[in-house]
Amino acid sequence: MGDKPEQQAHAEIDRLLGAAGWAVHDAIRVRSGAGAARFGERSLVLEDGTELPADLVVFATGYGNMNQWAAHLVSPEVAANVGPVWGVGSDTKGDPGPWEGELRNMWKPTKQQGLWFFGGNLMQARHYSRYVGLRLAYGRGAS
Repeated sequence: MGDKPEQQAHAEIDRLLGAAGWAVHDAIRVRSGAGAARFGERSLVLEDGTELPADLVVFATGYGNMNQWAAHLVSPEVAANVGPVWGVGSDTKGDPGPWEGELRNMWKPTKQQGLWFFGGNLMQARHYSRYVGLRLAYGRGAS
């Protein structure tokens, strides 16, 4: 938990509230109503010209085809490189993969460096967030 009172307080906020607690205490920022124009080296530039420094950008897009969102938010080329999101590989001719029975591009690195997809219902999000977090924390998140 850390020796300093501030470290202990942050650990307690995280334990009790997760990301919502961090957002409430301004440790992470939530931005809505502003379109993304492009990514900088370590930032996101909005359509109004505002540049937001960022270590991580999360698009909470709601229900929809994730591959189409990737095409819209990043580029059609990136979406084509990633391929289908969700669904299970069939290992049949013309199927872009992965191999039979493996879930496509969800909760794991994709062919696009640094791009991950995270979706599903609350139970899935809670369950897989631990595995994704551990994988990223130990440097196994590279594509």
